[in-house]
Amino acid sequence: MSNLIRTLSSNRFLQIVISISVLTLLFFFWSDSVYAAGTSGSTDLGQVAKNVTSTFKSVAKMITASAYIAGLGFAMGAILKFKQHKDNPTQLPIGTPIAMLFIAAALIFLPTIFGVTGQTLFGGSQTVGGPSGVVYSGK
Repeated sequence: MSNLIRTLSSNRFLQIVISISVLTLLFFFWSDSVYAAGTSGSTDLGQVAKNVTSTFKSVAKMITASAYIAGLGFAMGAILKFKQHKDNPTQLPIGTPIAMLFIAAALIFLPTIFGVTGQTLFGGSQTVGGPSGVVYSGK
């Protein structure tokens, strides 16, 4: 396992892909949170809860996007490692590209698995909790 981590950290292509994906995700997360912060006019507890809820949506989008991007990066890295193994089988064991391919598949299908698991555990018609009935208006 440490050999796989050492191989991944020494691969310049994967470092570039991961850097670009992290910067892209941070940009999208930052722009969404700036928009949410700019639209809040009051500072009551309900607005704070609404801002926190909107932040969770952004975090979920960021995790989903990073899983897809990292999965594609691992898939490309696995293809390159298969090519390196084909060129010199004694230098690179076959387990490295196979492990990278399994990691890529797991990362690409991770958001789908989360969606299916959420539907299975909580059903399809779930809504956010809130007050019902007569609510005090404060007038």
